Amino acid sequence: MRAVLQRVRSAAVTVDGDAIASISHGLVVLLGVAKDDSDADVSYMADKIPQLRIFSDEAGKMNRSIMDVQGELLMVSQFTLLGETHRGRRPGFEAAAQPDVAQRLYESAAHSIREQGVPVQTGKFGANMVVTLENDGPVTFVLDSHRRESGKIG
Repeated sequence: MRAVLQRVRSAAVTVDGDAIASISHGLVVLLGVAKDDSDADVSYMADKIPQLRIFSDEAGKMNRSIMDVQGELLMVSQFTLLGETHRGRRPGFEAAAQPDVAQRLYESAAHSIREQGVPVQTGKFGANMVVTLENDGPVTFVLDSHRRESGKIG
């Protein structure tokens, strides 16, 4: 799984002109599911995301998690995070999971984070969504469950 986390002051998702989800202070998580992802990848992300200390404390240091600041989370499925752009001019998506598998793992990740007490809103899986957000910082991080042992990005 690959995730882009953005610290936000607010965010919302609209589908076909209808607002389907919105949050105030918290995180937007764009989540891509790879074809070789499993429940172990869900567990890694569901543990890492709520515990990541990327919110400021009184001294202005990133020392608090979304749980510490009682923030909200907006999770949006985004298979394009698995896009391969090294060859040619058109991205390839062979690394992305099939939609039925991706949806199951995406929903499982959202559920697992909710179970930890973080309010989670979601986009509509497979839909063409308009995501609006107001970055806070801006603060943006990339997590990749396949790189968790090496610490490498990519």
